[in-house]
Amino acid sequence: MTATPQSYANHRRVFPLYHLFALPVLLAHVAVTLVGALREPRLWTFWMVVVAVGLVAAVVANRASTLIVQNRVIGLEMRLRLATVLPVELCQRIPELHIRQLVGLRYAGDAELAALVERCLRGELATADAVKRAVRQWRPDYVRA
Repeated sequence: MTATPQSYANHRRVFPLYHLFALPVLLAHVAVTLVGALREPRLWTFWMVVVAVGLVAAVVANRASTLIVQNRVIGLEMRLRLATVLPVELCQRIPELHIRQLVGLRYAGDAELAALVERCLRGELATADAVKRAVRQWRPDYVRA
């Protein structure tokens, strides 16, 4: 946990190994190999550019896959949570919620979930960001990918 309470303003997670090391190093490698290929245009130097871009693509795809799985788990977690917190008439409508709405709803406290779910179902809150902006009782999540 951090000393600063989590809120909409600071909830985004920076994973230092990815955001501050691996990705910048690989992007710099693309730039260096591209400069080398332009200075000495040979098949091998251009192949090195392709490999460098492939490494960046692999790392970004790996991160994207991790986030997709995380969102699926959040969807399952939130459907279970909503089933225990919402009134019966809203419980029946849980399947109508989109994953992006469920991702945003995870930050809401139990007391405001029903009102936010109703707004989601009316189409007022279509994205995770819109839902998160509407949350008044922030429920922090420090365990994320």
